[in-house]
Amino acid sequence: MSTDGFTTCLWFDGQAEEAAHFYVSVFKNSGVGSVTRYTEAGPGPAGSVVTVEFTANGQKFVALNGGPEFRFNEAVSFQITCADQEEVDYYWTRLTEGGGEEGPCGWLKDRFGLSWQVTPQRLIDMIRDPDQEKAARATRAMLKSRKFDIAELERAYAGE
Repeated sequence: MSTDGFTTCLWFDGQAEEAAHFYVSVFKNSGVGSVTRYTEAGPGPAGSVVTVEFTANGQKFVALNGGPEFRFNEAVSFQITCADQEEVDYYWTRLTEGGGEEGPCGWLKDRFGLSWQVTPQRLIDMIRDPDQEKAARATRAMLKSRKFDIAELERAYAGE
């Protein structure tokens, strides 16, 4: 391989540049790189964006204006592990703004249709607890949730 790691390619229908700028605005350690435009050879209109390279939270991406043939679905999602409720609230709010959709169990779709899991590390710790009763209570609370409320999950975990 000529570079370290992988670059995730995200397929858009004319929204690649908008999406890249949006994701860069949401995550730290982010930036937009090179933008490639169609020439007179096409297949898109000359001067329109083909790809936008960007980094979000240190992860490399390329946004591709590939057309309407393919759409995102829940088979692929990005998990954001959050340190606290403030982070959960921030990412949930930012990623659903402008037309995103809330989903069950900490899942959401952003306005481009890309799926995200906004998960507090504390929940992961609770459902991995070797005490199966505590883990089961946390899991049941998780399954009833949309955006996670860590205090509510903690109460369930404790049996309150």
